[in-house]
Amino acid sequence: MKTLSLKLDNSVFEETEQLLDKIQKTRNRYINEALHYYNQIQKKKLIEQMLIQDSKLVSEESIKVLHEFENLEDYDS
Repeated sequence: MKTLSLKLDNSVFEETEQLLDKIQKTRNRYINEALHYYNQIQKKKLIEQMLIQDSKLVSEESIKVLHEFENLEDYDS
């Protein structure tokens, strides 16, 4: 495990301390779980952004291919 020093806004610290007292969890465990959860959310957002970019690239290429097929149909007529 890594040790780190952390500065929190007073309001975040106070709210966290109140919750920790109610849920009977250590501050360290709570912060680890919170960061793990937040990391998962950020990973999903990054994947979503990559999929959107890839989808745009494929979409543009698909439109080009569609136009080529339309031109072939015009040629056969």
